[in-house]
Order: sequence, then structure tokens, then C-alpha cells
Amino acid sequence: MDTTPATTPRRTLRWQTATVLSVHDEAPGVRTFRLGLTEPATHLPGQYYVLRLTAEDGYTAQRSYSVASAPDGRPEIALTVERLDDGEVSEFLHDVAVVGDVLEVRGPVGGWFAWDGVSPALLVGGGSGQVPLAAMLRHARATGRPDLVRMLVSVRTPDDLFYGEELTGPPVTTVFTRTAPPGAARPAGRLTLDDLAPLVRGGETAFVCGSPAFAAAAADLLAAAGVPDHAIRIEQFGPTGA
Repeated sequence: MDTTPATTPRRTLRWQTATVLSVHDEAPGVRTFRLGLTEPATHLPGQYYVLRLTAEDGYTAQRSYSVASAPDGRPEIALTVERLDDGEVSEFLHDVAVVGDVLEVRGPVGGWFAWDGVSPALLVGGGSGQVPLAAMLRHARATGRPDLVRMLVSVRTPDDLFYGEELTGPPVTTVFTRTAPPGAARPAGRLTLDDLAPLVRGGETAFVCGSPAFAAAAADLLAAAGVPDHAIRIEQFGPTGA
């Protein structure tokens, strides 16, 4: 796969405070935290922030989370976090954090998996891989260019689909692997070449995000559909996948 270094300018990133502005349940064990920053957000869709917690005794724990929100110049970002067993940061965010709490973040980080917002993109996400791809879709819609992206989301059940109705309808295709909603045209089942091939136009960059198993399977299907290796960019998340 393409491992070309990012061409975006490097800059020194520093920690800044982030205030929890709202908390929203997306799916079982998944919540979106909207954070108010002390500095304007300047991320590209696909980038992430590092979130750090510091205990009273000085112990720190940190975790990287993709930005779910589109860049709009405001000093706010949305991070969608899955609660993981024994996950120090995710357990704190889900079980302890409330509106008004102050956290620390550093970012935005990453350039290779970031979408430039002007070139065609095919977005393929499974499980928590929906998060950075949603930022790309939201950006395309906000800039009036939804024609640039085609998105395929693979989730186990309708309850596992994030962001409500945002990930339904054009240009989004949803694949349910275990339980499909009533009236669905496609029965539940694993992602196949027949699902992906019709979305490939040629000349686009494919952004694949999900568990290692999902990402590997999706990349193989994209290659079979004619997408060259150099045009496939992969971001792998933890154990969640479809």
C-alpha cells in the first residue's frame, strides 16, 4: 500500500486544554465528545488528536482519536470514542467525563490518511472506522462537493451505525454483516466484491479504515476491483470491525 510521507508542512504541536461541551451516544458503547479548544481547529478530514489524562499523582495515560467533525474554523472538534475493556482513557471518558470537564489534547496529527477535499475519494469503513471517514463525508457535504466521495460502511447491525441518518442515502452504501434492517435490498453478509466494484470510478484514492482483519479484506477487494495499490490508504483501529 502507499506509504508516501505526508507533504503537509510540519509544525510543532503543543498540548492545549479542551473542555467537554457535549456528550452524545452513537451506538452501544460508543459516544461522541464535542470539545472546545483554546486554539482554532485546523485539521484535515482523516487526521486525529492525542488525548491525555493526568491523575493527581502525576500518572498520565493518552490515546489517539480520529476527528469526526469536518473542519470549519471553529475552536471545536468532535471525537467519537468506543469504550474498550481495560482501556484507561476510553473507560474514563465513558464512565467519568461529563460536560464541563477539562481535558488535554494535542494535534491535529497525521497527513498521509488525510483527504485534501478536492480530489475524488472512495471511503470504506468498518466498525469504528466510520469515524475519520465521516469527517471526510461531512467536509464534502459542507463544501458542496458530495460528488467527490463515495462511501461504503460495513457494520454488524443497524444499531452499530454511527451518526444517525448522516450515513444513509447518497453517496453512502451500507452493508450489514449480521442483521439487516427490515426491507433491506441486500441480505446480511460479509463485504464482497459485488458491493465494492460498482463504487470504483477510477482515478480516486481509496481510504480504508477499520480493524486489521477488515482493512486487509477490504484492500484485497479494492485491488480485485482494479484500484492500484498506490491509491489505497489504510488506517487500522483496535479490535472493532465488521
